[in-house]
Amino acid sequence: MSHISVLLNETVDALLADRNTGVYVDGTFGRGGHTRLLLSKLDENARVYAFDKDPQALAVAYELEKEDSRFKIIHASFADLLDEMHKLEIETVDGVMADLGVSSPQLDQADRGFSFMHDGPLDMRMDNSQGQTAAEWLVDIAEEDLANVIFKYGEERYSRRIARAIKQAGYIETTAQLAEIVKVAHPKWEKNKHAATRTFQAIRIAINKELDDIDVFLPQAVEILKPEGRLAVISFHSLEDRIIKQFIQKESTLAEDTGWGMPTKPVDTRRLKKISRIRASEEEVRANPRSRSAWLRVAERLENKGA
Repeated sequence: MSHISVLLNETVDALLADRNTGVYVDGTFGRGGHTRLLLSKLDENARVYAFDKDPQALAVAYELEKEDSRFKIIHASFADLLDEMHKLEIETVDGVMADLGVSSPQLDQADRGFSFMHDGPLDMRMDNSQGQTAAEWLVDIAEEDLANVIFKYGEERYSRRIARAIKQAGYIETTAQLAEIVKVAHPKWEKNKHAATRTFQAIRIAINKELDDIDVFLPQAVEILKPEGRLAVISFHSLEDRIIKQFIQKESTLAEDTGWGMPTKPVDTRRLKKISRIRASEEEVRANPRSRSAWLRVAERLENKGA
């Protein structure tokens, strides 16, 4: 299926907060749905910068660059946000958004190796021009470490049994082979969920350092935002959402003075104000089932707090 941008209008509207100009960053260009809508709502003086690692996404972005001089694509992870923006001599922006996870084209193209639904080479790299494939990574990783990855990133209770079966299988070439190995090793399948779902998610997250990149990205996004600038992030599973939730909670909560002085006074280090938490509507879920697990969290940069 073609890629359908999740929470499209909600994300762009929350990011703009009634503005029609400024400088904005899309940390995950994908196929450009959010970026295109954002550009359509901005005046001729606005600028939008987007990040992506996927060669196919970059190809789409380079075409958009030709169409719209207000837009520029950056071939990098959003974890490199500050470095890349400083290279462009941009110190602050009015909004930063990110749509986490994998896109429909990545899932649906067998040769990308992301999904057990389409048999293909076991790859799973967001940027398939560099780094180890999932097949190579599975050869190199120790069984105990693999079990820990599957448990941590897949929240899979049978991670040790599955890791043992994968390592005993030797080199695994295709997604179908890996899915079958996990299916046979898994003693109890969840209703309406393939036995390999959690394992595939875990391996993909580890290969692409997805959660590590989110941890690095979020503080940079806050740092580069102007006062009243907005941060809008869409997540698709509990591991991503938990990181975003806890980060916004920490950045929007008064810290207590840990010194020995009495009485204890709150220390105002807040840099964010919570704005909203939005789920996909029933109508959107019917039109795009992949949106059913999506959460959008929005926060606003406070003026001179925590600086």
